[in-house]
Amino acid sequence: MAWLYAQTRAGGRRHPGRAADLLSRLGLVPPPNVVRVVGTNGKGTVTAMIAAGLGAEGERVGRFLSPHVEDFRERIAVDGDLIGEHEVAAFVTRRRGAQALDQDTSPAFFEWTLALALEQFARRGVGWGVFEAGVGGASDATQVLNGPALRLVVLTNVTEDHLDTLGPKLADVARDKAGAAASGVPLVTAAQGDVLEVVRAVTEAKGAALHVVDLPPGVSTRDANEALARAALELLGRSQKALDAATSLSPLPARGERFRVRDRLVVLDGAHDPAAAARLLAELPGEYTLLFGALARKQATATLAVLAAGAREVVLTAAAEGDEPPAAPSGTAATTILDPQAALEAALDATPPGSTVVIAGSLYLAGRLRSRLTSDAAAAR
Repeated sequence: MAWLYAQTRAGGRRHPGRAADLLSRLGLVPPPNVVRVVGTNGKGTVTAMIAAGLGAEGERVGRFLSPHVEDFRERIAVDGDLIGEHEVAAFVTRRRGAQALDQDTSPAFFEWTLALALEQFARRGVGWGVFEAGVGGASDATQVLNGPALRLVVLTNVTEDHLDTLGPKLADVARDKAGAAASGVPLVTAAQGDVLEVVRAVTEAKGAALHVVDLPPGVSTRDANEALARAALELLGRSQKALDAATSLSPLPARGERFRVRDRLVVLDGAHDPAAAARLLAELPGEYTLLFGALARKQATATLAVLAAGAREVVLTAAAEGDEPPAAPSGTAATTILDPQAALEAALDATPPGSTVVIAGSLYLAGRLRSRLTSDAAAAR
C-alpha cells in the first residue's frame, strides 16, 4: 500500500494517456459491459446504486469508486464484496515493474488503482463494470474505458470544482466532463441551466443520445441520486427489481452519515464545494456546530462560507496529514485546531446535548474521523 500511495500526484492538467499506456503494457482490458459515472457530486452513490441494481438481476458486477473513506479496498468491489488486502499486495509485487522512469509519463496512484480493478474484474469473470471517474471526463483516466464495451455514461451534475485542473471557467469543467460521451452511447444527466446547454452541445457533436432527468427545486441529495440511478437502469433495460435494489441501497460512508455521540447528533459528510454544502445545509436539523477541513486545492473558502453562515460555532482543522486548516471567512469567529481528533473533541464540547455537530469539507477528513465516530456511537448504545 505504501508504494501505491507514493505514486500520488495531485493537481496539474490531466489526460488519459498514462492510463492507456499502462493498461496496454499490462494487457488489461475493460469488462464486456461498462458504465461510466462522471460529474461533481453524487458520483459514488450513483455508481453504487447502479451496481446494486445490476447485481439484483444476477449480473456479476465490478464496482470502482474514488476516493475511499477509511479503507483503500472500498474502491474496488465485486458483487458488493471488497477485494482482499493480499490481492492488493500481490498486484503491486507483480506489476510495479511496469513503472516508467520518467515521472511525466509514469502512472500515478489513480491509474494504478484502475489497473488493479480491471485485473480483479477479469480474474473474477465480471460481466458489468460500473466506474466512478476521478476528476473530469474526457481528461480522466477512466476515458480509456470508452470503446466497444461502453453501454452508458452518467453525468450527475457540474459545479465549480477542480477549476484549477479543468477550468478556468465552469463551462470548461462542463465541457470536459461531458467529453466522456461517446458516439452511439446514451448519456443521462441531471445537469441544468447553462451547464446543460454545454452538455447538449458536446453530446450532439459526439453523436451521443442525451437524456435529461428533471429534478424539482429543493430536491434532496438522496432523491436526486436515486432519480439518476433509476434513469440509468431504465436506459439499460432493467426491471423494477433492479430499480428497487438501487434505491434501497444503504448510503455510502460519509454521505450524510449520522452518529449519536455523547448525546449529540454528528452528521458526517464529504461536501467539498459550495453546491454540495448548500444541499447539506438544507437537510440539517436546526442549529449546529461546524467542524470543517478541506484540501488546499479545493474551494475551501467558498464552501466554508456557506456552511459557517448557519453555525453557532466553527472549528477548523486539517483535512489530510501535512495540510493546513483553512482560513476562516471574513467576519467569522473560528477555533483552529490542527489535529482532527482534538478538533472533534472541541466541537463536541462546544455543542449542547441534544444538538448537532456537522463534519464536512472533505472525504479525507471524514476518513480520519469515521472510525472514532463509529466506535463512540457503538459504545453509547
